Amino acid sequence: MPNDYFQFKHFRIEQAACAMKVSTDACVLGAAAGVAGAARILDVGSGTGLLALMAAQRNPTARIEAVEIDAAAAAQAARNVAASPWAARIRVHALSLADYAATAPGPFDHILSNPPFFRHSLRSPDAQRTTARHAAADTLSFAELAAFAAAHLTPAGRLTVLLPPPEMREFEQEAARAALSPISHLILRHRPGSKPLRHVTTFGLAAGPQPTPVESPLTIHAADESYSAEFRTLLRDFYLAF
Repeated sequence: MPNDYFQFKHFRIEQAACAMKVSTDACVLGAAAGVAGAARILDVGSGTGLLALMAAQRNPTARIEAVEIDAAAAAQAARNVAASPWAARIRVHALSLADYAATAPGPFDHILSNPPFFRHSLRSPDAQRTTARHAAADTLSFAELAAFAAAHLTPAGRLTVLLPPPEMREFEQEAARAALSPISHLILRHRPGSKPLRHVTTFGLAAGPQPTPVESPLTIHAADESYSAEFRTLLRDFYLAF
């Protein structure tokens, strides 16, 4: 069973009320996304508030919005934010992305999301966990996320998404329909030689011929099962063990 909390160096994530707990791959997304210099950041499907808090730690001036459709998770995220050093710069909204869009939120310099991605597997009997993990008619769709980003990014803005490789290929198709092009792929593996576990892909608004996206590997564990040097470097400002 996961712990009811996860202690980072500078903040604590309480997660008992959230279907999706703190995960290694989400921490990679939060640490790797290029949020430096962004004035406004949006975390879509915030869950515990992890990505919003990591962005606030990495960017000391950004104003950050976090949107979470599940009321219990949104309330927990709001408590996590309130207990953090950056409460004045983060707002949590207990809304669907469509309802949030209706508030005319304005443009963002960076949008972060770890959207629901189990598209062809059995749905969990736990409705809260299904909303967090399974893409379906009643959850955030890839098309909805891509369209929102295309409509709400600044001209030089970025969307960074975490998905397994097959789902990322599907998301890239929806992104292309919304005139978003991939800029970079971070390919996450458990250990050297293992198949890719997740892709962290950054998109920008397409304008003219697009360069080939930059690919970078990241391995969580070394051959001896210890954390790899690159993983330690990426997460050293967050993990207590590093």
